[in-house]
Amino acid sequence: MMYDIRQDDCVRFLRSLDDESVDVIVTDPAYSGMNQHMQFGHGRIVGRYRDNRGDGRWFSEFHDDPESYRVFLAECHRVLRDRRHIYIMFDSFSLLSLGAVVREVFDVKNVLVWDKVNLGMGHYFRRRHEHVLFATKGHRKLSRRDLPDVWAIKRLTRAPYPTQKPVALFERMLAGSSEPGFTVCDPFVGSGSAAIAALRSGCGFVGADIASRAVEMARMRCATFAAHGIDPLEPAGDGGLPG
Repeated sequence: MMYDIRQDDCVRFLRSLDDESVDVIVTDPAYSGMNQHMQFGHGRIVGRYRDNRGDGRWFSEFHDDPESYRVFLAECHRVLRDRRHIYIMFDSFSLLSLGAVVREVFDVKNVLVWDKVNLGMGHYFRRRHEHVLFATKGHRKLSRRDLPDVWAIKRLTRAPYPTQKPVALFERMLAGSSEPGFTVCDPFVGSGSAAIAALRSGCGFVGADIASRAVEMARMRCATFAAHGIDPLEPAGDGGLPG
């Protein structure tokens, strides 16, 4: 299947797409809310995400005030075909501050839980989960009835990209929402995990990221997968799906 990964701002990228041109949106925005409001005990802001040389940030966060978020969601709604699905990842802070805004644009059907299995960092409680908000544009059922609402998928450790998510997580999103030949979209493509999940599912992919290094990494990852069937950033990944 074909893939198209561009370097662009998420909203400008979405505005470049035609109306009703994608079939599924799966995305993990780099929310700024958590970093603006929470600190660990030693005063370190959560997630400065500098590269391993310490000479620059990997990416810029999405300024997720409600008005900016409404603009982003409106563009997602415009490019998504009718009777299709959208999955948006949230941390705990952004879910409380922005989750209700999604209801203004899409029909929210469920809040799914990604159980990372291994403990992460935390302030009062160490974090072991994130949320995935599932919503629809129009009426479309899931194509599978055996998918739970809690997904136990181990988080990645020492991954090449600082917020890299397992491909299996995006495969879970696509399991009941995609069909071969669909076009999957991720406006915050990062390391390209969603793109690999789409290609494995027989779908095309279109996505963007504002960071040039992320775009280079995602393009290399997809090119390697297309040529050799190997994911160079997560060679042992699998969907872990029932059936």
